[in-house]
Amino acid sequence: MNVIQKYKEFEIYFKNADHIDIKTIESDVDLRSFISGMLSYYPWWMVSLYRIREIFVGLLGLTRHEKPETLPSIKPEDLSFKPGENASFFIVRDAKEGIYWISETPEDKHLTAIFGVIAEKFNQNRTRYHVFTSVNYLHWTGPVYFNLIRPFHHMVVWRMMKAGIKKRQIT
Repeated sequence: MNVIQKYKEFEIYFKNADHIDIKTIESDVDLRSFISGMLSYYPWWMVSLYRIREIFVGLLGLTRHEKPETLPSIKPEDLSFKPGENASFFIVRDAKEGIYWISETPEDKHLTAIFGVIAEKFNQNRTRYHVFTSVNYLHWTGPVYFNLIRPFHHMVVWRMMKAGIKKRQIT
């Protein structure tokens, strides 16, 4: 959290948060490549978890978001850093090239979730990436939903981070 606390503009994302988690990983890939690798990670088991999630969405009466026909593979150069634009299923909130990238899930009635990545260069070739999630509950269904998915959330974010540090060829 120390690196994140250096950025006073991030306080808004943590104020009154009901859940915060921060995970850290090191790599020699740049910030754009790291994030695009994370957002392009869709193994079969993760797609299956999203299908199971649809059951909870129906039971809790949550907002159903439109699903894409195909899951996008985002090239680093195509990753938006412009606030208000979409990046996969996230909406960019704030970004500084090579330093950080903050996004939010689409508007919903049960919770808001902020997903951010901060790049901490610690030598010429290595960067430590701090990936955070900040959740605010908006309705009683927020903590019910999030506590059902929380174990999977940690696993999914960690696996996305592992995918983000891999160098990949995009055609």
